[in-house]
Amino acid sequence: MIYLKGIEKYQESSDSAVTIGKFDGIHRGHEYLISRIHEQAKRGMKSVMVTFDQSPRVILGKEAKDDRNLVTPAERSVLLSKQGLDYLLELPFTDEMISMEPEDFIAMLCEKLHMRYLVVGNDFHFGYKGRGDAALLEKLSHQMGFELLVVHKLQDDDRDISSSYVRDEIRQGHILHANELLGHPYFVWGEIIHGNHVGTGMGVPTINILPPADKLLPPFGVYVTTVEVEGRIYHGITDVGTKPTVSSDGSVVVETHILDFSSNIYGETAMIRFYDYVRPEMKFDHIEALKKQIESDKKRAYAFFK
Repeated sequence: MIYLKGIEKYQESSDSAVTIGKFDGIHRGHEYLISRIHEQAKRGMKSVMVTFDQSPRVILGKEAKDDRNLVTPAERSVLLSKQGLDYLLELPFTDEMISMEPEDFIAMLCEKLHMRYLVVGNDFHFGYKGRGDAALLEKLSHQMGFELLVVHKLQDDDRDISSSYVRDEIRQGHILHANELLGHPYFVWGEIIHGNHVGTGMGVPTINILPPADKLLPPFGVYVTTVEVEGRIYHGITDVGTKPTVSSDGSVVVETHILDFSSNIYGETAMIRFYDYVRPEMKFDHIEALKKQIESDKKRAYAFFK
């Protein structure tokens, strides 16, 4: 997948199949849209996902500004690179973009991307003040010569599968259900950094990832996870929180003990995938009590994967 920032960098001459949206979670509904543009590859089209560097709804005051990212921009690129897309095109949400009329926005995609196929959700709005909708797209598809597919949102328990729904489940610690909505395990991705090496001293070495401030994390606690490093996947047990027993600076980290693993991988990037909740984060009176609890947590992880 080729990542482009700015439509002027797109230089393909082939026709394209396009989907547009915030794509701030890459859940099952988004994956359905992606599958539809993949199908057009059989007709020789390039698959292009068009999104924005900021959420239009936040900028326009239609969404809570404290909503943290289900996926950061970097994580989105990593995840989509596994989806087989040809291009991820990120448009800067500038004043010019905000004030662009809906017809002009679609005309730009037809001209610059050679768009011949477009698939969007039925609630998709675009252009100045969000005035563009599915009805206008239907009209423009005939005028500008592209095929249009408008799909209704997938549902779960009579509720639309949406990024907001997934956020609610993660905030409540419902990891199993959140993963069902996503269609893949929730994850945190980033560079492995040095911690205080207390785990190494206890015989349970850990890796640490410092998540971005705008990344949505599940409630502080311990989770069964997997760790992907350099294309290989390992089983793990992960603590999300401030490590109150061994640290007092209040920094939130994602700390993982990789089961049956002892290699030095500092400086590498890792994807920590969350599978199940084990227990809340706890402060222990002494290190031996913490070590005993970690051994118990490891048994939970071994049992889960077994």
